Amino acid sequence: MTGGGVIQSIDYAAVAAPLVLALVAGLVLLLDAFLPARPGGARVLGLVTLGGMVAALAVVAVQAAGGGTRRTFCVPASLGGASATIRAAPASCSFVADRFSLVIAAVVLAAGVVVVLLSMTEIATGRDGGPAERGRIPAGEWYFLLLATLTGAVLLPASRDLIMLVVSLELVSLPVFALTALRRHDGRAAEAALKLFLVSVVSTAVTLFGVSLLYGVTGSVHLDRIDAALRTAGDMTGGTGDMARVTVVAIVLVAAGFAFKIAAVPFHFWAGDVYRGAPVPVAALLSVVSKASGFAGLILLLTYALPGKAALWAPGVAVVAALTMTAGNVLAMRQRGAVRLLAWSSVAQSGYILAPLAVYAVAPRTAVGASVAYLVFYAAMNLIAFAVVLLVARLPGGQDLEAYRGLALRSPAAGLSLAFALVCLAGLPPGLAGLFAKIVVFRAVVDGGLGWLALVMAANTVAGLYYYIAWTARLFAPPAAGESRTVPTRAAAGVAVAVTVAVTVVFSVAPQVVLSVSG
Repeated sequence: MTGGGVIQSIDYAAVAAPLVLALVAGLVLLLDAFLPARPGGARVLGLVTLGGMVAALAVVAVQAAGGGTRRTFCVPASLGGASATIRAAPASCSFVADRFSLVIAAVVLAAGVVVVLLSMTEIATGRDGGPAERGRIPAGEWYFLLLATLTGAVLLPASRDLIMLVVSLELVSLPVFALTALRRHDGRAAEAALKLFLVSVVSTAVTLFGVSLLYGVTGSVHLDRIDAALRTAGDMTGGTGDMARVTVVAIVLVAAGFAFKIAAVPFHFWAGDVYRGAPVPVAALLSVVSKASGFAGLILLLTYALPGKAALWAPGVAVVAALTMTAGNVLAMRQRGAVRLLAWSSVAQSGYILAPLAVYAVAPRTAVGASVAYLVFYAAMNLIAFAVVLLVARLPGGQDLEAYRGLALRSPAAGLSLAFALVCLAGLPPGLAGLFAKIVVFRAVVDGGLGWLALVMAANTVAGLYYYIAWTARLFAPPAAGESRTVPTRAAAGVAVAVTVAVTVVFSVAPQVVLSVSG
């Protein structure tokens, strides 16, 4: 203590990954401003961005290999809360690089690498597949905003106080509005950005209201101290009274705010239009990076700040999970466009990721491990699908599912990669990664005693087979008369497909790797 203030030592090794991303974002802005305008300038910026992503991913890998937990931005327990229980607790930290945060950071950074590769293809062409100034995307702004989003996505799973959690969540969300509308003169993209902005503003307001109530009830912003304060208050009041009712409202509001971010029912209505209007790399970003960040924040709040209230929030999570997977599958069945189908499929997959959290009160480690493991598998599968969709979308009429008829015969690499992704998402052999992911979730739910939720999941898995198999069948169907177009591939998109297929195959062969680090 000095002059009434607190001097905090900063562990720069703990914050190295987001720090690398932030520095590279600044470098991209400088390069964009001072590099002479030339045809290869966008590629240079893309390669610099890609290098930053790989460097940050290497930092995360080194931290994971080193084991242990790194903490920084810590305050002594004597400074927080009036409760004797809190004063007796160890120091609370705002940033914690533990196993959970490193797994989520690795997922979003690996997804970021793929999104950058897809972006290099998207920026090089207009929407119609050829160079077009009206369809051009400014590369410097694009890569800067992408790096800003990923910085927030890496910070968020390591956040351990309410302020840092909300700030990180907004750092993930705000740049995506601009990314969605960054293609000039595209009315559909502008409409998608406006819808996403309105939804995000509402979700942020709801989340902040819930967070303010939690702070008012507990007198602390640190997640571990919130849990301790709520347990102490429950012991003193017996779980009744005005404070208990305020706590219930706070939990509902915070959960609702994050439900917007992950497109869970009843806050899923924005997904179809936003995914369809956004550039395909942004749709991939929303479906993987934003979703992973939203789930990370929700898991942190429920399992770090509110584990003592699991009996209160777990039934609600179970109902939302069941409704989300059902609504997503029903809406996906009706789609005739590839991106909109993937959008509603993504909503359905959110239900599967949520389901294990409903048994947290019974099996905490199994619940979180199953959710994170399914999230990892889902991310790899979805990225493959979006990479191929980006390539096909460059053909005239490529947004429609009929454009995929005979794709495996016309362009075997793209067609077989997409077929593999769809089979994995359906959970059918030979897509062992998806099959294993679903088994892990089913086992967690059944062992937790929620048989009815397992039955709902089984019914929805069968429903999902309808559109996944129908799309896969199109890939191997004879092409339409006179249809002989091959997919115009680019090296960056090809590498993206190859990387995600390789990762998925590794997970299929050794799925225990993911489960061991996330459980």
